[in-house]
Amino acid sequence: MDLQSLKIERRPANATSRRRRNPWPLRAGLLALAAAAVWLFWAPVRAFLDRINLPEVRTLLVTEANPAAAAAVRGTAANGYVVAARRAALSSDVPGRIVAMNVREGTVVKRGDIVARLYSDEYRAALERAAADLAVAEAGVGRADALVREREADRARAENAERAAVARAAETAADVEFAVDEHGRAVELQRAAVGSAREVDRTRSDLEVKRARGASAAADLETAKLATTAAERALAVARAEVEVAKAQRDAAAATRAQAQATLDKTDVRAPFDGVVVLKDAEVGEVVSPNSQGGSTARGAVCTMVDFESLEIQAEVPETSLSSVELGAPADVFLDARPDDRLAGTVDRIWPTADRTKATVEVRIVVPPEQRERLRPEYGCRVVFRTARDGPVDASLTASKQIVIPETALVEIDGMPVAFVIERDTVRATTVTVGERKGGRATIEAGLRPGQRIVLEPPPALRDRDRVRIADR
Repeated sequence: MDLQSLKIERRPANATSRRRRNPWPLRAGLLALAAAAVWLFWAPVRAFLDRINLPEVRTLLVTEANPAAAAAVRGTAANGYVVAARRAALSSDVPGRIVAMNVREGTVVKRGDIVARLYSDEYRAALERAAADLAVAEAGVGRADALVREREADRARAENAERAAVARAAETAADVEFAVDEHGRAVELQRAAVGSAREVDRTRSDLEVKRARGASAAADLETAKLATTAAERALAVARAEVEVAKAQRDAAAATRAQAQATLDKTDVRAPFDGVVVLKDAEVGEVVSPNSQGGSTARGAVCTMVDFESLEIQAEVPETSLSSVELGAPADVFLDARPDDRLAGTVDRIWPTADRTKATVEVRIVVPPEQRERLRPEYGCRVVFRTARDGPVDASLTASKQIVIPETALVEIDGMPVAFVIERDTVRATTVTVGERKGGRATIEAGLRPGQRIVLEPPPALRDRDRVRIADR
């Protein structure tokens, strides 16, 4: 047996000690790795713990509300539009082709101004013919008047001749009466043997002559009377012809007036002072007042609006109509100028409602000095106030206000408080609250634009509490 192979090898003592000190670097590495793992996973772990422990809240960014939103807290609000009480789509009463267009959108016109002309040669020719017919009728009246004057002269001559015949008849009657007396005296003298038979014969002859003259005078008188009657009848006929001529003249004048009116209809005129807001047709197009579907003719030339009649049309819900009073003030805020307040007045409340929308139409007028800011079809916001309300706060027009939902306010120790978000912590801020209405409140002091507040604070939320902001 080889005992040498059974020899135990012994190591130095310092070799084992060196091997035992070597694990420390490994341990340091493990510690560094653990620290890195904690650093990497701390945020997710903390977020997980926050989701479990911290209350979740919704937030609201504080902004300055426009005057319309601020005023809505004071009264009943409704949307509206600017409309014109006087609006007209201008057209011609006769169909025709446009040959001249004198306006465009924005043109200011006065009452009676010609905005467009239609083709009118045919109507002008009809007018000239009617004028010629009227001239002929006027001449006929003159001729009839001349005939009347001539017949009046004939009647005057006949009346004079009749008067002369009456005088002659009277004269011959007197002569006959005298001759009768003379003949009677001659007969008496002959019977008394004083006169001669010759004298009796002479007076008898003279009596016969006078009686013949009287018969002739009587015949002349009858002839004169007949002539006078004929002259009067001729005069009556002449006067009737005058009436006929005047009637013909009047008919011709009416025809001429009709032709003039028809010609005037080819000039489309402004019915009132206003502004053209829409041009519906161009030169060369045909305009017809009776334009129907499928026709290529235009129904209107242009549309104009009387800017002095502009007013506000608001649709008020039936449930809020009790807050609207006739003659009460109303604040109008145009969408185009939300920072300006127009002082309106409720002018009319429609007697019927719109069943499809459950609203009632209300018209509001504004003072003339503020009416120049209006434009047709402008959108606006109307805030109705009662006649008992005092003057509008100047802050509504001078500056914007902060308006927040009332759900963002809580009471702590009897004071209104809003929770302001500062990173992930809330700070209880005492605020001064103004008007409250419709679930909204105006903040007069305590908040400033740009801050974020808790919208619906949990009951257990307190100052300096950490919160978890809900995803927006």
